[in-house]
Amino acid sequence: MKYLSIDYGKKKLGLATSDENGEMAFPCMVIENNKTLLVEVKQLCKELKIGAVVVGESVDQNGKPNAIAKEARGFAVELENATDLPLYFEKEWMTSVHARAMQEGKEVVDDSAAALILQRFLDRKNKVVAQESDGEEGDEDQE
Repeated sequence: MKYLSIDYGKKKLGLATSDENGEMAFPCMVIENNKTLLVEVKQLCKELKIGAVVVGESVDQNGKPNAIAKEARGFAVELENATDLPLYFEKEWMTSVHARAMQEGKEVVDDSAAALILQRFLDRKNKVVAQESDGEEGDEDQE
């Protein structure tokens, strides 16, 4: 299933999509947060054959909803009602800062922040666990 991720902001939204298998996230685009937002995102979901939406649940350093969280949640519910797509929330904190650090010099990183949110969600959904390598190839646990 293909996912759309949203990094919601007062002025603009970063959007990212997954591959068809729901394993990898990719920055998609940045769109303005204006009166046509719901229509634009709904149309994008249709065009890209999106199967579910993941919205960054914006929290502060203490894990509590921050100033934009209520507005983002309201938009997410409107989108869910308009599309009938499953909606998921993924806690996010400082994804724009991380995206900016990874892409020095790039002015707009909201789509990359959305990709970070989506990749975190997909990894958790797919139970991807980071494995440390001891440097030996082919050394796998056998059952």
